[in-house]
Amino acid sequence: MTNLTDNFFNKVYNIVRQIPYGKVTSYGAIAKALGTARSSRMVGWAMNAAHNIDDIPAHRVVNRKGLLTGKHHFDGTNLMQQLLENEGIKVVDNQIIDFEKHFWEPMIQF
Repeated sequence: MTNLTDNFFNKVYNIVRQIPYGKVTSYGAIAKALGTARSSRMVGWAMNAAHNIDDIPAHRVVNRKGLLTGKHHFDGTNLMQQLLENEGIKVVDNQIIDFEKHFWEPMIQF
């Protein structure tokens, strides 16, 4: 099972690396792009495991409503929000303002 999990996590990371500066996507959108629409929770596990990988912009992955549900996995109380705001994304009460404007739809190219 470990190899399957590692492979899935790597596919998630490959998508997350493609999220443009100033954009965000959701756990569910990543799962859908991978052809596993019901595995958004597993995408969350992958993101949780990504904290020691420098080239993965985990702060750009939020829930389907634009909430910073993964913020407790970042060092510092508001680091996720600060990283997003540094990219021009306004956050109020852990909610991205104008979420639709900042949303990026991942696509898998086969």
